Amino acid sequence: MGVVYKARDTRLNRFIALKTLSGERVGNADESRRFLREAQAASQLNHPNIITIHESLEEDGMCFLVMEYVVGSTLEVVLATKTLSIADAMHYAAQIADGLAAAHFAGIIHRDLKPANIMITEDGRVKLLDFGLARFVHRALPGDITTTAQTLQGTILGTAPYMSPEQAQGRVLDVRSDIFSFGCVLYEMLCGKRAFEGESWVATLAAILRSEPTPLRQLQSAVPAILEQHVIHCLRKDPGERFQTMPEVKRALAGISLNGAANYEKPSIAVLPFANLSADKENEYFSDGLAEEVLNALTKIPELRVIARGSAFAFRGQEHDLRTIGQRLRVETILEGSVRRAGNRIRITAQLIKVDDESHLWSERYDRELTDVFAIQDDISQEIASALKVKLTPRESRPTNIDAYQSYLKGIYWYQRYTAHSLVLAKESFEQALASDPTYAPAHAGLAVFYYSIGALSIQRMSDVGPLARAAAEKALAIDRDLSEAHSVLGLLAGAVQYDWRGAGLHFQSAMAVDPVPPLVRSRYALYFLLPLKRYEEAVLQYHRALETDPLSMMVLFGLSFALYCDRRYDEAIEHAAKALDLYPDYWLVHFAMGMAQSQKGAVQEAIANLEAGLQLSPSFALATGYLAALYGRAGNTEHAENLMAELAERRQRSYVSSAAFAVYYAAMGQADFMFESLNAALAEREPFLTRMDAEPYFWPYRSDPRYQDLLRSMRLQ
Repeated sequence: MGVVYKARDTRLNRFIALKTLSGERVGNADESRRFLREAQAASQLNHPNIITIHESLEEDGMCFLVMEYVVGSTLEVVLATKTLSIADAMHYAAQIADGLAAAHFAGIIHRDLKPANIMITEDGRVKLLDFGLARFVHRALPGDITTTAQTLQGTILGTAPYMSPEQAQGRVLDVRSDIFSFGCVLYEMLCGKRAFEGESWVATLAAILRSEPTPLRQLQSAVPAILEQHVIHCLRKDPGERFQTMPEVKRALAGISLNGAANYEKPSIAVLPFANLSADKENEYFSDGLAEEVLNALTKIPELRVIARGSAFAFRGQEHDLRTIGQRLRVETILEGSVRRAGNRIRITAQLIKVDDESHLWSERYDRELTDVFAIQDDISQEIASALKVKLTPRESRPTNIDAYQSYLKGIYWYQRYTAHSLVLAKESFEQALASDPTYAPAHAGLAVFYYSIGALSIQRMSDVGPLARAAAEKALAIDRDLSEAHSVLGLLAGAVQYDWRGAGLHFQSAMAVDPVPPLVRSRYALYFLLPLKRYEEAVLQYHRALETDPLSMMVLFGLSFALYCDRRYDEAIEHAAKALDLYPDYWLVHFAMGMAQSQKGAVQEAIANLEAGLQLSPSFALATGYLAALYGRAGNTEHAENLMAELAERRQRSYVSSAAFAVYYAAMGQADFMFESLNAALAEREPFLTRMDAEPYFWPYRSDPRYQDLLRSMRLQ
């Protein structure tokens, strides 16, 4: 676009960089407008990782930018002269991400991020240059961004090897285009090679649109696996499947160390379930709910790592000292307390304890009316924030109806137990909450999760309960459009039920736009979106991310084992399932995952034992019966296998039994016609398991059958 001179500012006696646009370019209205746009955009940015624009001038047909003079080399020159260590690459990447995050917050995208536009100063600081292709965007969610002063759609501007796919196609851009370019730069810093290359400009664009880069660890084995996954996440073709904001990228990079382990530098806390000291033991839901509300308030503090409910509450009723709990949860502080309720009076005690020496950082007792419970929650949260020297974000909204709130707490209490009976009690509680306050959005979301759960567990046909889940989720979003739980339910219904994968991606994008992302939302995203689309490594990464704040979650631990099973990493699946069973020997889903993985390793008797244990704990889960019968049949005990399936068929006369259970058995037995009949029945039932059938080894011998391909086409998974 121009020529840059080193010059002296005679007024302030300093060196500056003087960028000029030649007369012939000024004569071109597009070039002149683009040049001035750089001045307008960059001059608004005041950040240590962005070059400073002092002023813009026009004289004698020439345009000038007066810029900060930076002593150093461009990243392009640095990469041409040496191979970066991973530590240096991460150091530079963090600063690039900081600069881009600041620009995006100001409503500006770069559109030409590349090594030639990144300066490395002599003391190792990064400076982003050349916002000549930047344009203004309104501050909004990525899917909502509109533009002003934008380049005409269809015009391609940028540098080919670092363009996003949408940029290469001349489409309207948003901040996620910069995230793709950032991924290209980070890839090159880590391995010394470009992510996308071709013999010509056109061939390079074709590679960006159609090809995947060579796996990073294949080129540089020292790159931690989790870092490789973050780069892959940046480089997804579909913007909706990338990181959605630069702050999210920054958090991901900050969360790893060079050995691939999680990096926990910020203060951390676990909120244990408050002890119920009331005469009525049924008030446990209230003491649990109080602790959870404090926990939810603390999760809004970006500087604080808060362990999720599932892991923190796993120690209920167990005799563990606080130091052991702190080590298991990898936290520095623990909040514990008790609740005594009598009529409309409550007494709440709470104490914040430092794990390493079990000293009290803060403690308090509250004797109040029940209607003061919200103020007590706020007081406790504020005291904790003060003790840990972090800033508490004010709550945006809270329930006003105490009866609705209490019923909702009961619903959450029962839902967490995740049995057929407890789910019914959860539904009743959510309905009671809505009877007290029809506008209480979390209770509508609770109903949505209930309906999808009984479909996912094959208690009822998903084709029957899916519409009910959708209606409840939509009611929740009509009241609170940002409710993550409701968006995640719509995401799994769009994908696993309607087979609208693009729509599912958009819903999950909205569900994961909150900070922090709830671990169970990550789990649903992995199980019902990434696994059906065979994005196994990304699914494994999502489960690992969920475990950072919920290290003992039963559902997340099961999901990780199942994702590894789908990716044919059976030894790892068995290893993680074994760890989960050490924690939760009575959790039936982990027995199921363990049995499936063991069966693929030839450990038939061990697999049978785990599947039978899972069925004893959850007899209604028919899919496990299908797998168990398949194992018995393959082990030669066909009589017992047939008896199991006969019992399942007889049960089918009385209540719903998923057709997928029969499909697995017939596949293992080589009965193709019966298998396809059952698979088509499962398709009609909208059985979510079916969307992951291509990861099931029992079905692999039938992949060349046209009927198999028809099924994949029906689910838009081919």
